[in-house]
Amino acid sequence: MEAQNEDDSPKKSTVFQISNGPSSVIVSRKRPSEGNYEKEKDVCIKFFDQWSESDQVEFVEHLISHMCHYQHGHINTYLKPMLQRDFITALPAQGLDHIAENILSFLDARSLCAAELVCKEWQRVISEGMLWKKLIERMVRTDPLWKGLSERHQWEKYLFKNRTTEIPPNSYYRSLYPKIIQDIETIEANWRCGRHNLQRIQCRSENSKGVYCLQYDDDKIISGLRDNSIKIWDKQTLECLKILTGHTGSVLCLQYDERVIVTGSSDSTVRVWDVNTGEVLNTLIHHNEAVLHLRFCNGLMVTCSKDRSIAVWDMASPTDISLRRVLVGHRAAVNVVDFDDKYIVSASGDRTIKVWSTSTCEFVRTLNGHKRGIACLQYRDRLVVSGSSDNTIRLWDIECGACLRVLEGHEELVRCIRFDNKRIVSGAYDGKIKVWDLQAALDPRAPASTLCLRTLVEHSGRVFRLQFDEFQIISSSHDDTILIWDFLNVASSMAPNGQNEGRSPSRTYTYISR
Repeated sequence: MEAQNEDDSPKKSTVFQISNGPSSVIVSRKRPSEGNYEKEKDVCIKFFDQWSESDQVEFVEHLISHMCHYQHGHINTYLKPMLQRDFITALPAQGLDHIAENILSFLDARSLCAAELVCKEWQRVISEGMLWKKLIERMVRTDPLWKGLSERHQWEKYLFKNRTTEIPPNSYYRSLYPKIIQDIETIEANWRCGRHNLQRIQCRSENSKGVYCLQYDDDKIISGLRDNSIKIWDKQTLECLKILTGHTGSVLCLQYDERVIVTGSSDSTVRVWDVNTGEVLNTLIHHNEAVLHLRFCNGLMVTCSKDRSIAVWDMASPTDISLRRVLVGHRAAVNVVDFDDKYIVSASGDRTIKVWSTSTCEFVRTLNGHKRGIACLQYRDRLVVSGSSDNTIRLWDIECGACLRVLEGHEELVRCIRFDNKRIVSGAYDGKIKVWDLQAALDPRAPASTLCLRTLVEHSGRVFRLQFDEFQIISSSHDDTILIWDFLNVASSMAPNGQNEGRSPSRTYTYISR
């Protein structure tokens, strides 16, 4: 009778809810009576506890393989929170704060903001580890725009100092970061819109007027003039600090470093000057006609001339400079040269660009495409950018010799050109300076109408030379002026009104005559 009642009693069932996105399914599965299950479970656990870890794993794997899909899902839901580990919180508890800091130090700004919101412990690690300071330091080390801003806005003095020195708290760097981003966005907008502060140096040459070449740094501008002189200007006050004389012809090209100024002239000579004293250290007499351009770096100098030749020099010291090789191949004046460890690149009035091996001085290839003589170029990595009297700018891949893009817009000979990672800046005999989008120019899908970002018009004569960085362009002209186009220190009220290609938009002036 008792057995019959036991058999006839209803079986217990287990109800499972299986979720699949927004929908869920209720599944009912019967199981043996509570008494038998508990006894059998206890026996299984007793045996399980006696096994080795590897045997336990093998048994569980075998058990899972006998389960159906909804059971796998239930176990996965049960295991997921058990497998999650807050390692950032766990590491400091083990005395490993430095490891937690090091892991989080690889985050970018957006991720670092999110990490601060995870919990108080993460926020503490970020704050005590000065991770906003480390992020800014990383950007300053790797991005010249950040480095330039740190120097100009004076917050570099709070960077790259250890914790033993007096430095602001993490909150200072946390609030500094968005201000830097705001500055960067403003500078980029100024470049795109042509907003700038303009400073003007009137060189007032005594005889023939014109500033053929220049180079600058944070402290000074050095210019080569048509009246045979070299003038050194204070970058801040724009005062003329020194005048170097000695050439008997116009100073057509120059380059300087921390020790020397090297100049080339229409008197066919190359002169080496002490950058501090202005003393002439060496005079190189080799070319038969005007020295049109020169470059030097790491003990090597390359000069080119109206005599159609290129001279390669070894510079052991300012007073010990010897001729290594003369490169011949152009059929007209060689107007410009550039080089790195791999190639020497030259451009000529014969419409060609020639590539030579730096190590062997052997000819490599010719780049053909310009329809008239080439007046300027710059070479870096695989890219060559050239300007010509056909009024165009061409971008070239030096390795295969292919022309990647032709930029049109100047109305006369393109006399000078420079580029960085973002922009190409060109100056021409039409008196205009144009700013081009380099990345767009390298994209074959970009329409030609989008490539020129801005045209700057202030020079009243031919633009002979320019140099630029993230914050400014400095240019020189046949009009006997040097212009400093400052895109950083622009008054906020100077929003452009009715921009056009004829004149540069809003600007302020500093006018210096010496």
